[in-house]
Amino acid sequence: MKKYINKLFLLGSLLFLAASCESEGVVTTLQSVSFPSAIEVSSTSIVLKEDTSDDAALLVSWPKVTFPIAAPVTYAVQFDLTTDIKGSEAWLHAKRIVVGEDVLSKSFTGAELNKIATDLGLKTDVSGELVIRVEAAMDHKVYSAPITINVTPYLKTVVMGEIYMPGSYQGEWDVETAATLNEIQLGVYQGYMTLAPDRDPIFKFNKARNWAQFYGAGNTNFDLKNMSDANFVLPGAGSYQIKVNLNTLKWSSTPYSWGIVGTSQAGGWDNSTPMSYDHQTKTWKITANLVTGALKFRLNNSWTINYGPADPSTNTINLDNGGAYDIPEAGVYEVTFKIDEVDPVSNGYPKTATCTIVKK
Repeated sequence: MKKYINKLFLLGSLLFLAASCESEGVVTTLQSVSFPSAIEVSSTSIVLKEDTSDDAALLVSWPKVTFPIAAPVTYAVQFDLTTDIKGSEAWLHAKRIVVGEDVLSKSFTGAELNKIATDLGLKTDVSGELVIRVEAAMDHKVYSAPITINVTPYLKTVVMGEIYMPGSYQGEWDVETAATLNEIQLGVYQGYMTLAPDRDPIFKFNKARNWAQFYGAGNTNFDLKNMSDANFVLPGAGSYQIKVNLNTLKWSSTPYSWGIVGTSQAGGWDNSTPMSYDHQTKTWKITANLVTGALKFRLNNSWTINYGPADPSTNTINLDNGGAYDIPEAGVYEVTFKIDEVDPVSNGYPKTATCTIVKK
């Protein structure tokens, strides 16, 4: 009888454990997950050129990876040297670019791929090998089989030129006080501006702070034509990153805004309050009603790029720092944010920026 009692006890224990596992959900780390097929690249031999650095240079795509539970899969692309993908430190020095949830491809411009290649140590004007793999992550990570490509990076030219952007966003067109676009690559210029809701969205590009030579719209709004009377037009009110390529005679505008975030402002930790760009002082500013709570800064209402103070007693804020300023009492505050973000695509964002928080 004792033998049967022991068997019944063992059976009950197994049923209890099975029920417990079911109630806690599927543990995917115990199940086999893999890429169903190889990743693909648009080219396996790429010669990069500075004058086409804005163009797409490489497309990496991959199949969907299925985990045992229904949830978003986060993908990232890793680049490394052929000499660094074996041994105890394999892939530890890789360049990792997060793509996002359930996204199955990633395009890299010439500038982005050139930075990756040179950061990893490839010599300029010499073909070198890069190894690429894709990471899929849920409660654990799996990796694709690697693929090797040949990349010839270029040596980035040191440039210091400027062009200017007079327009109705100023109130009165004035090339002397117009927004400056700095040369970030040979013939490529970048700058920032804010268009107020009550201002017209028209402007031109001038090569100097005069009207001796300027560009207006050509065949389309995004084509530059020398001495054209047709104005360029912005999409509407808001802050933008403006980029002009005099090599291709094209320009683009991308919504771009630094904002304040935290429990001291209306959006809490979920939504930033956007700041406006003062193109003359190159400073982001806002005057806002704040309550007691925390405050820090982030770009484009996202946590991808954010700054917080390592030392809240100073005006220096640090990239990816978890700290925040404490707003001690409610009231109207003027907040400023200043950052030297020259060509963040190629150079990355600076480690520090500065700010001021002043109660009115």
